[in-house]
Amino acid sequence: MRLEFYEPDEAAVLLRCSEAWLRAGAANCEFPHLTWGKGKIIFTDEHLEEIAHLREVKPHILDADTRRVIGTRAERRLK
Repeated sequence: MRLEFYEPDEAAVLLRCSEAWLRAGAANCEFPHLTWGKGKIIFTDEHLEEIAHLREVKPHILDADTRRVIGTRAERRLK
């Protein structure tokens, strides 16, 4: 088993995001990470994969009875 370790700048390139966004997420305990020494942030392959899954947006399926209504005119038309 071989583990790869990435500093925030390297991880940001792989995830195509900003280093500041990754650092902020790790500092706020939103993203999994390791800390070494005096708080040096390190990410592994597994961490990067989990971060990608945390930010995944899944499709929202509406019920057949659910109608999107905007404004009072639309509400009156449905009655």
